[in-house]
Amino acid sequence: MLSHTMKTLQTFTFMLAATATASTFAADFSFDRPGTGFGTGITPVGKLAWEQGLPSVSYSEATVDGEKERITTLNGDMLLRTGLAKDLELQLGWQGPAWYQKKRAGVKTEKNGLGDVSIGLKKAINLNDDSLSMAVLAQAVIATGNDEFTAHDDIYSLGSTVAYDYSDLLETSITMIYEVQNSNWAVTAVPTLGYKFGGKWSGFSEFVYRKAESQDYEYGLGTGVIYALNDRTQFDASVGVQLNGNDRNYTGGFGISYLF
Repeated sequence: MLSHTMKTLQTFTFMLAATATASTFAADFSFDRPGTGFGTGITPVGKLAWEQGLPSVSYSEATVDGEKERITTLNGDMLLRTGLAKDLELQLGWQGPAWYQKKRAGVKTEKNGLGDVSIGLKKAINLNDDSLSMAVLAQAVIATGNDEFTAHDDIYSLGSTVAYDYSDLLETSITMIYEVQNSNWAVTAVPTLGYKFGGKWSGFSEFVYRKAESQDYEYGLGTGVIYALNDRTQFDASVGVQLNGNDRNYTGGFGISYLF
């Protein structure tokens, strides 16, 4: 067990070192929610970004032993970001307080508890292009949550996002995330289209592809809208659906983000 823990810590240390040795460029600040991927913006030094789900929702419907099973989960996920340097930020996350309800064969089960915590470093990368930006994120999810709201084993990941601004109204990006959990690897790809409606409104659409070791491929679509109240505050609403398999899986929720 100790040997496995040391190997995992060494893997995460390598990820952090990889981000620290890259050349840098700080893109304009932007909030990372909503959406599956993350943006290329870095929180300014001395500032704190608070990104809060109000709440996030997931719903699944499946047939188990001939009986219909419906599961609904609500959680108040939170992410804090603060700038350590012009091109580097620290992220602290928490899946927050959560509520779970399962309905099956006329029996309803409800539980509540706390989710996992995470820590990460995001670093901007210099691509020497005013329209092109990139950032990498090394992150560890620590499985400290209650049974129904935890990943059970720690997850260590290294992700990257490359974004291209076509114009003031249109942006494309792709996020790639490689993760390891209990010696099992997984990869997630998230191409995203971001657009502005004009004024304070903007939106996004994304396609989520994920392949975990010894698991089937997973596909999903997500979309959302964002209202920027001012330079420091935004509100968001988003929905998503999983496309593969016979089960029905939906996600969504509302959120608020504020820069102190």
